[in-house]
Amino acid sequence: MTTQNIELLAAYWTIAGDIYPMGPSEVSPFSFKDRMEAAANAGFKGIGLVHNGMMDTVDKIGFPAMKQILQDNGIKHVELEFLVDWYHSGERRRQSDKVRQELIHAAKELGARSIKIGPGIGEDVADIELMVKEFTLLCQQAAKVGVNIVLEIMPFSNVRTVETALAIVEGANQPNGGILLDIWHLSRGGVDFSDIAKIPAHFIKSIELNDAHKYAVEPLWMDTIHKRCLPGEGVFDVPAFIKAVQAAGYEGPWGLEILSDVERKLPLEIMANRAFQATIKQFDK
Repeated sequence: MTTQNIELLAAYWTIAGDIYPMGPSEVSPFSFKDRMEAAANAGFKGIGLVHNGMMDTVDKIGFPAMKQILQDNGIKHVELEFLVDWYHSGERRRQSDKVRQELIHAAKELGARSIKIGPGIGEDVADIELMVKEFTLLCQQAAKVGVNIVLEIMPFSNVRTVETALAIVEGANQPNGGILLDIWHLSRGGVDFSDIAKIPAHFIKSIELNDAHKYAVEPLWMDTIHKRCLPGEGVFDVPAFIKAVQAAGYEGPWGLEILSDVERKLPLEIMANRAFQATIKQFDK
């Protein structure tokens, strides 16, 4: 398999440093400029930004400077995250709507390709009718600035199968609405890679690669935010996942999302280079 046309995107946590989701801080100890330069020097053509870290950077240097840094480093693809409670009501929805507004505005300013949204983490059952309605609304708002909305399948949520995710995105049937497939969430959730073939190509909007140890740390949330491995250093069949995604018709950039209590402590340049090299090798297998 040739790697000539493969473009890799470093998701936020991959090169953010010694931080993790919902930790004491989600703001990277490394400057935006240093992270973009390290990503570009390693070979990445895309990056991810998480809401809290992004807004901290906006406060420090502003969107125009951020956009210039992206352009200076040849970063073509930007993905923003992470919107939750987008279909809820009350105070949860009010907080969610503030994040929604800021993410959509940032997508416009930075020319982002996607905004990642979460299912109901810790919820057992998906209210499909409600989620279709709210997903449609969210996609229509995002379409005004030309950004995709990508719904992530997660094993500890109410969207843990391809079938449930499809019911939502197909029900909404928005051109900018689709699914995010992360090999970790599929593998740990027992979703067979053959299920990817059920998804029409235009609904596969974003991909994330990584790896994991044979035995998961419990609870599973701790495993996902602390114990991921670089592709090829765990037990996942990463090349098989790549082939299944390609066979389904996906042609966009390939995200790499590493949340590792080992990798995150490395120097920035080493972190970025290790991540890129380990991932690009999977396309030769």
